[in-house]
Amino acid sequence: MQNNEEKFKKIIAHSKEYGFIFQSSEIYDGLSAVYDYAQNGVELKNNIKNYWWKAMVQMHENIVGIDSAIFMHPTIWKASGHVGAFNDPLIDNKDSKKRYRADVLVEDHMAKIEAKNQKDIDKARERFGESFDEAQFRSTNARILERQQQIDAITKRFYGSLEKNDLADIKALIEELEIACPVSGSRNWTEVRQFNLMFKTQMGSVSEDSNDIYLRPETAQGIFVNYLNVQKTGRMKIPFGIAQIGKAFRNEIVARQFIFRMREFEQMEMQFFVRPGEELQWFESWKQKRLQWHLNLGIGRENYKFHNHEKLAHYANAAADIEFNFPIGFKELEGIHSRTDFDLSAHQEYSGKKLQYFDPELNESYVPYVIETSIGLDRMFLAVLSNSYDEEKLEDGSERVVLHLPANLAPVKAAILPLMKKDGLAEKAREVMNQLKYDFNCQYDEKDAIGKRYRRHDAIGTPYCITIDHETLTENTVTLRDRDSMQQVRVSISELNEIIRKKLVVKFEE
Repeated sequence: MQNNEEKFKKIIAHSKEYGFIFQSSEIYDGLSAVYDYAQNGVELKNNIKNYWWKAMVQMHENIVGIDSAIFMHPTIWKASGHVGAFNDPLIDNKDSKKRYRADVLVEDHMAKIEAKNQKDIDKARERFGESFDEAQFRSTNARILERQQQIDAITKRFYGSLEKNDLADIKALIEELEIACPVSGSRNWTEVRQFNLMFKTQMGSVSEDSNDIYLRPETAQGIFVNYLNVQKTGRMKIPFGIAQIGKAFRNEIVARQFIFRMREFEQMEMQFFVRPGEELQWFESWKQKRLQWHLNLGIGRENYKFHNHEKLAHYANAAADIEFNFPIGFKELEGIHSRTDFDLSAHQEYSGKKLQYFDPELNESYVPYVIETSIGLDRMFLAVLSNSYDEEKLEDGSERVVLHLPANLAPVKAAILPLMKKDGLAEKAREVMNQLKYDFNCQYDEKDAIGKRYRRHDAIGTPYCITIDHETLTENTVTLRDRDSMQQVRVSISELNEIIRKKLVVKFEE
């Protein structure tokens, strides 16, 4: 665990040192849980957005995109349930004065029990080799079964109390499990209380009796209130989807773990409208499609797992998370939810406008059911960055820090490096730069020795370094260095665009 914590600290330091992420308002001592994306970070972030948008919109004829406003009519949040039910259960430790989410404390406790199971499973796998059957081991090993029963009992009681809003029992459970404050180590807890996560502000006169308005805590509602407009103007037939990338805001009391949990964050969401009764088959279909999107980046399958929800949100009849193996453990990266007809029905009721679809094949009107796929862009950024970060020992005994980023996501695709500034090499390098910059984001770099420049671009994840030397002037060839293998080959300048383009191709398999 210590190794993972150390790696996480190094990733955070690397993010600042190499221009990926800065603390917001740093010269004023920063703003907690708010971050700015720096020059390389914004490129990586935009590339993730583009990869998602192409996969969701460009590759699907029945999915279109919108960009809805952050400010929305306040009644929308009453209809969606956010005004009355968008709460976190909070508890304070009286000794450390630190505040925690009660659900996170309990879930972390269960994760520790599961980690013990995983340790036993790993030992057994090592002992039995290829003949090891994990499912059989889980169902027959006494210690595994006992711990799993503990997890199941905690899950049932905790989520049952949460459902009934029995905050006293949640505190009692925390005490019975002997959960201690990570800072003080004490079990001196306050009562549990609910805290609404929406930011409230005022805007002119949005209605006669109130000028309270909220910063949106999710982007989904902007899609739902535009459902009818998009369906009619786009002549969309069910099943169809509406996709959106946008900022959302949550007043997280316990914001932590770098960009994993922030107060201002970005979501990439798609709401897929289907016939009632067909939602669960679409739910299973989108679970697999979304997992495949992640796997297409070349990140190993072992880094992902599905977590099916025991406790469903008030609007859902099925829900699952795609969890990723962050340095802080397996945590939620993306959610796939079957939201039923809750949202459209609620907005139909509160607005007084019909939000139904006439299905010509069935010759009837109905409120569509919805499958949601929702991924945190910032979490995806962290997943890609943490998976790519590597400290390599080289054959000559030296070390390098390298980001093995998927090439299509890398902030800079190619670095143009004249061996020296004189003898016309800089001018020739500028010619190469001008040839490539219309197709790719490239960087011209002539400062420091060539080895230092290679290391600098390894550290920001540049797939190719292109070195212009004296042979370039006579042969019109350059040295092309691959980031991952560090191999160098001689290629013609005329071939560069095609070589880089091939490196960036991603197969959109489903």
